[in-house]
Amino acid sequence: MAGFTLSKQINASPETVFALFTDLANAPGRIRAITKLEVLTPGPVGAGTRFRETRMMFGRQCTEEMQISAFDPGRGYTVACHSCGAEFRNSFRFTGNCHGTGVEVEMETRARSLVARLMKPLAWLMMRSMKKCIDQDLEDLRRAAESSAPPGAGA
Repeated sequence: MAGFTLSKQINASPETVFALFTDLANAPGRIRAITKLEVLTPGPVGAGTRFRETRMMFGRQCTEEMQISAFDPGRGYTVACHSCGAEFRNSFRFTGNCHGTGVEVEMETRARSLVARLMKPLAWLMMRSMKKCIDQDLEDLRRAAESSAPPGAGA
């Protein structure tokens, strides 16, 4: 299994940050790489919510269908996707602290097909690119959260 973990400090309350991260409908306006996002299930975002995301990745537009597989309001959630013979899982965790909110994202991939298993030695190349992509998403969301947070909300 290949993967990585990223952390980001956001100077906004955990409630503000969690609400912003799980506001799927407005993700294209906040995350520059996402060009379109369509929520496929009705109702509030939670475990079982499915969505189709189109983003610029590796220099071209890619569309994937994803599902929120775990959802703990205010604390974290996990998004899963099956693509190219592999399972991708991003787990987001939110921890309040004296500066606002610590966000940790853990990305895991698991080869599920023979072709994906054969490509496993090259997974580290893809992981580097995916790490940069997710880090940029986090930075975009940090900016959005901090610009919408009232003064002193992170303290």
